[in-house]
Amino acid sequence: MKDTGQVREKATEKDPKVVPLRQVDKGPVPRVLLRRAFKMKLKPGSKVEYKRRHDEIWPELSRVLANAGVLDYSIYLDEETDTLFAFQKLAPGHTSEDLPNNPVVRKWWDYMADIMECESDNTPATVLLAEMFHMD
Repeated sequence: MKDTGQVREKATEKDPKVVPLRQVDKGPVPRVLLRRAFKMKLKPGSKVEYKRRHDEIWPELSRVLANAGVLDYSIYLDEETDTLFAFQKLAPGHTSEDLPNNPVVRKWWDYMADIMECESDNTPATVLLAEMFHMD
């Protein structure tokens, strides 16, 4: 099967077709996924509400993330410190640097600002983490 370089949405039982989301560069597509880890902080007592909001994540936000090349995204909570640990895998040739400019992302951040530590513009206060070990 020829690699077209397209990022694709996963098929589901309800919609079995695979929908192309975005064409990436026409040059050779690098095969290395970008792994990105960072931490954020919940406000005390916000665990249940944070989980509820993410369980009901907006479909348009999921599409924005997929179009940005986010293939895998997990967030974990350290309940002792209310620290969130986030891990993303991005498609080859993608970064998440443009996401802060997306109006859907901005709206989500505004929605989450009351339960997370944020910057003055409601951007989540994040600290990028250095990868110290990886094994496939």
